[in-house]
Amino acid sequence: MEPKTLQAAIIYFADPANCREYLVARRWPNGVTCPRCGSDNVLFLEKYARWHCRQKHNAPQFTLKTGTIFEDSALSLDKCLTAMWMIVNCKNGVSSWEIHRSLGITQKTAWFLLQRIRLALGDTPEGKMGGDGGPVEVDESFFGPDPIKMHSDKKQARYKALNARPKVPVMGMLDRDGRQVRAKVVPNVKRETLQNAILEQIEKGSTVYTDRAVGYDNLAAREYIHETVNHMQEYVRGETHTQCIENFWSLLKRGLRGTYIAVEPFHLDRYVGEQVFRFNNRATKDNPLTDSDRFALAVTQIVGKRLTYKDLTGKTAQEPF
Repeated sequence: MEPKTLQAAIIYFADPANCREYLVARRWPNGVTCPRCGSDNVLFLEKYARWHCRQKHNAPQFTLKTGTIFEDSALSLDKCLTAMWMIVNCKNGVSSWEIHRSLGITQKTAWFLLQRIRLALGDTPEGKMGGDGGPVEVDESFFGPDPIKMHSDKKQARYKALNARPKVPVMGMLDRDGRQVRAKVVPNVKRETLQNAILEQIEKGSTVYTDRAVGYDNLAAREYIHETVNHMQEYVRGETHTQCIENFWSLLKRGLRGTYIAVEPFHLDRYVGEQVFRFNNRATKDNPLTDSDRFALAVTQIVGKRLTYKDLTGKTAQEPF
């Protein structure tokens, strides 16, 4: 019987056969296929807990980890899956130090493992939000340390790295009808940046609720119904408000400040994706998801993604956003 609680998950995934059965059912629902050539002509080598593809190509053998975020990880799957269970079901996230203490691995290994899992959780849903006049709230928020509390040397270094901007902007959109949110780190809050993101993610003709920030000016000219609220005077005027997306910001900031404490700008997008996953798959009256449902969905998203330690630590060239 598949696990329903964390305690049951720890016991269940301690058996390699259960790990294999659980992952195969979700990764290959129509039968095991080779992740390198796609052939179903494969043979399971039980002694080595791996499959052998009978087609002729390099590296014909593969495991459950091959082609997933866990590829080349020395950690056993029971620890990887237990960590994933914890991160998708803890409302405010789980720190690498807690994973280190709970699973008996080093903090560095736990941090790398959690970053891999966050990469898997950060999928953006297909299609656009709104449509047929549907209401969508749009807002931006800023994340980073309080400059007043920073050491002068660190403050100068941060200002220099971020072009005199102490905090990193994150843009979010929330569909009121579906109660789903999308959010991502943006390089700036200029009109072009914000409105291009709206055009990419929201159907024309939708009702867009924002504050009075100048970056949202002239949305009506782009075929949106645009309603604004002036936060200098009020926060709610009938249906015109951004309180729902503000709720998401409060959850995100609670996790970043209370659980993770300090997050570098070039890692922030993965933490945002983690919180978006939990928010969009929370239990509601209309959609009573359980912990096991949320975990099963996360497992289906681990394939086809890779995050190496070099990429994670900036050893290879990468853009900050």
